[in-house]
Amino acid sequence: MKLLKNVLAAAVALVLGTSAFAIDGTEIMQKAYDRQKPDFTKAAVQVVLAKNGKVEETRNVGEYGRCKNNLSDVVMMFLSPASVKGTNFLQKENNGKDDDKWIYLPSLKTTRRVASSEGDKAFVGTDFTYDDMSTREVGDDTHELLKESEDKGNFKDLYVVKSTPKDAKSSQYLYRISWVTKDTFIPTYIEMYDKKGKLLKVNEVKVLKKMPGTKDRVYNVPIENVMTNVQTNHSTTMYMKNLEVDKPLPDGYFTSNFLATGRL
Repeated sequence: MKLLKNVLAAAVALVLGTSAFAIDGTEIMQKAYDRQKPDFTKAAVQVVLAKNGKVEETRNVGEYGRCKNNLSDVVMMFLSPASVKGTNFLQKENNGKDDDKWIYLPSLKTTRRVASSEGDKAFVGTDFTYDDMSTREVGDDTHELLKESEDKGNFKDLYVVKSTPKDAKSSQYLYRISWVTKDTFIPTYIEMYDKKGKLLKVNEVKVLKKMPGTKDRVYNVPIENVMTNVQTNHSTTMYMKNLEVDKPLPDGYFTSNFLATGRL
């Protein structure tokens, strides 16, 4: 009888252990990936580079975005200062494979494709890498729900999910931990750990803004986003200004030819 009770207790513990959360890590990250995005965005972006909290450089960037069939394209045009002026970048998201990326470098007067092998390289001298700018496929990682509710940064009651690459070579990070809002499924705080398991970078959304779009849609858009390399104490902050959503943009913006001329 005692043995039977022990077996039943173990079975109950197993069931409770596997169903303790109403949602699992993969579902959360899939909802984050699938969340509705504006059909189009246009914004002026201020990019601030800082070391030990002291501003080193402020950049002004024009940004155009498009989301079609849940795949996002983005163009970034660096307007100032002179050190980066004329540098233009295009990223086109693909389904089931790496994003396509091109960069125009005015010093070379040429547009070149950014190879997948360059994913861990710094994006135009910022704390973001090219891979950080991409949307990683949900199926590329295993996702473990660590906590169902935790406050972090400027947001409260967040899911905490650990994402580990199924193929270690496919990512520059050993794993990532994301704090995800329950109402909008936006990762507002992400810790990225290097291959030795040490915290390398933190990507934090400081401000979310509700933006009315077409068809009675309302978007929650990150307005202030900070990437901090905790090992070097260097940071890159992106401020979205003069943001417009759902105002159609010509297809010509989202071509590699546009990068060289800046004209349609």
